[in-house]
Parts: sequence; C-alpha cells; structure tokens
Amino acid sequence: MANIKSQIKRNRQNEVRRQRNKAVKSEIKTRIKTAAQSAEAGADDAAEALKQAIKRIDKAAAKGVIHKNQAANRKSRLMKRLAGAQSSAAE
Repeated sequence: MANIKSQIKRNRQNEVRRQRNKAVKSEIKTRIKTAAQSAEAGADDAAEALKQAIKRIDKAAAKGVIHKNQAANRKSRLMKRLAGAQSSAAE
C-alpha cells in the first residue's frame, strides 16, 4: 500500500477509471449480443440494435476505452456476422 499522498490519490483515480472502463466494455458486449440475437431471430428491431451496438463501440473508442482499430475490428466482425445471419434466414 502506498504511503505517498499523490500515489494514494492516483490509486483512487485508477480504481474509478477501471470500474468505468469495465462497465463500458460490458455494455459493448451486451449490445453486440443483443444485435446478433435479434438479427438471427429476424426481429423488426434488428437494425436499431445494430445501430446502438455500433454507437457504443464508436463511443468507447473515442473515450479511449478500446483502441480505434479494435473498434473497427469489432464492427466489421459484427456486420459480417449479421450479414451471414440474414442470408441464412432468407434461404
């Protein structure tokens, strides 16, 4: 445990940021899962779910929670997954 005042404060800041980043990452995973499930089920709100997932991914990248390339990879993977789900649903 640190006994320097500035390091104690830094530890507090790091913990708050860690919790915030954890919440953002968790929400991204939830939004992606929801978008994928709604697309596979052929739900009417699939486009809205996709839009929300992409919005959250972009926001996390802008805030620095995830890297911009990681955001691009996640969006690409999600779009590819949804395209596959829609094509199999159409058959």
